[in-house]
Amino acid sequence: MERMERHPFDEATEFADADRPVTELGQFLRSRRDRITPDEVGVNSYGRRRVPGLRREELAQLAGVSITYLTRLEQGQSLNASDAIIDALARALQLDADERAHLHALAHRAPWKRPRAATPPEAAKPGAEQLLHSMGDVPAVLLGRFNDILAWNRAGHLLLAGHLDYAATSSIEDRPNQLKLLFLDEHTRDLYVDWPDEAALAVASLRYVAAQFADDRRLAELVGELSMKSVEFARLWAGHDVRLCTSGAKRFRHPEVGELELGYEALHLPEGNGQRLLTHTAQPGSASFAALRLLTSAS
Repeated sequence: MERMERHPFDEATEFADADRPVTELGQFLRSRRDRITPDEVGVNSYGRRRVPGLRREELAQLAGVSITYLTRLEQGQSLNASDAIIDALARALQLDADERAHLHALAHRAPWKRPRAATPPEAAKPGAEQLLHSMGDVPAVLLGRFNDILAWNRAGHLLLAGHLDYAATSSIEDRPNQLKLLFLDEHTRDLYVDWPDEAALAVASLRYVAAQFADDRRLAELVGELSMKSVEFARLWAGHDVRLCTSGAKRFRHPEVGELELGYEALHLPEGNGQRLLTHTAQPGSASFAALRLLTSAS
């Protein structure tokens, strides 16, 4: 029988090292490769394709690096990749600004360390907590790096978690966690009109932050718990989408005052410790503004 000759872009090499470890960087690159078709980047497709997007060889060609180097980079064997190489990969993969920043964070991460056995509990920055409580009727919460609710003002509690004890944030060992509430608490799930969008944004935001605190045991515990208890979280986490959450709009279906459309701002503290102040406001004169006033005045 005549033997068929393989094209240089045969996918055998894609799976030849499948048993070797792939780093978080490698998983992210693979997830972005899967999103792009050869036609979108002007690559000629040859033979039967067993991958949904770009082959590793095709990405290497587009970025101007060798397939050997790209493989070593994905497997964590090539540390301290130059910014020029990372930028070339980002351009080839058509990454947006948040994805590009995430790729740089992963590529320049310190060598992997075993997660610390005990991570000191986060404490609310006193100045941030003071600011939070000075906001009056503006619903606000202070979030930790992995979305633990470190503090909230009265309006923030009434808007987001009125079914919980106001003093719940004072319990360091048992604080509410925004992600756990979003995926595992029916009240919180019903609160968001656009729950699928809210869930996807929350996980993408955690992915972005996680690159900065990869060796934190708290992160591994949180992701493990949510992956076991929520199929939706596990699916979103496996997608490797990243987003730096800074501002936007949310629609709420509040059990006491009905539907509200509120703008939000996530103010990241300058210390770079992952803490951020999340505030919610309504357009003056709107029905949402009146509903928010009614909610806060009833307390």
